[in-house]
Amino acid sequence: MNKPKIYLFFLFSILLTSCVPTKDLVYLQNKSEGTSTAVTPSNQKPYRLQTNDLLNISIKAIDPKLVEIFNPSGAQNMVATPDQGNYFNGYAVDDHGNIRLPILGEINVLGFTTEEVRIKIEKLLLEKYFKNEAGVFVIVKLSGFRYTINGEVTNTGTKTLFQDKVNIMEAIANAGDITIIGDRKDVKVIRTFPQGSETFSLDLTDAKVVNSPGFYLQPNDYVYVKPLKQKSWGTGKTGIESLTTIVTILSLATTTFLLLRN
Repeated sequence: MNKPKIYLFFLFSILLTSCVPTKDLVYLQNKSEGTSTAVTPSNQKPYRLQTNDLLNISIKAIDPKLVEIFNPSGAQNMVATPDQGNYFNGYAVDDHGNIRLPILGEINVLGFTTEEVRIKIEKLLLEKYFKNEAGVFVIVKLSGFRYTINGEVTNTGTKTLFQDKVNIMEAIANAGDITIIGDRKDVKVIRTFPQGSETFSLDLTDAKVVNSPGFYLQPNDYVYVKPLKQKSWGTGKTGIESLTTIVTILSLATTTFLLLRN
C-alpha cells in the first residue's frame, strides 16, 4: 500500500472515530424489534417531604377575614421574583421535620405528601377553630420544583419549575438541552433520602427509559451529563470540524518538515 493510500486511510479512520454518530444524539429511540411501543403505567410515587423543603400554604374560607392571620401578609408584593416571594413567604421544613404556622404552631410534615399535609392542617382547623359552615379550604404545594443540573448542558445551575411533576426530558429542555458532546446514554440522576442517596443511570436514546424510576425527577435531585470522549480528543464534534482540525495539523507538520529540511 503506497503512502497516499495510507494517509487517506488514516484520515478516514480519524473522521469515523472523532465524529458524534447521529444515533447517539436522537432521544427515545425504539431499539427493540418491531415498531409498536406498549403503553405502560407510570411508576412515579408521590413525593414525601424532607428537611429543607419549602411549602406554600394558603388557607381560605367563605369569610376571608376569618383566616387572614393564617396566611402570609402582602410582603410578596415587595419582592422582585416569584422565587424570592416563595423564599420569604413559604414554610421551610426544619431539621426536625416541622413547619411553624401562625396560631397552629409546629406541625410535623416529614415523610408526608403535600396532600396528607393538607388534610392534617384542615383537620386541625376544623377541630380547634372553625365549624364546617365556615367553608375552610386549604391548599398545600411545594414552592416550586427545584433541581440542579450540571455537565454538558447549555445552562447549568439550580432550576425551579412551577409545576408538580417534572421528568428528565423536561428538566434537560429547561436547561437548554444537552450539548452535542454530552453523553445521552449515561445521564446520572442523584437522589438524596434521609438515610442516604441513590444514583440512577439513564439512557435517553432508548425509549424504554420512561420505565426507569429515575425518569420522573423528585425535588432537589441532582442531574449530571458527562462529556463524550470526543471532547477530550479535541478533534471536533462533526466531520467538517474534525477534517478542519486534521488538515491544520497536517499543514503544520508539513511546514515544520520543510523548514527543518531546508
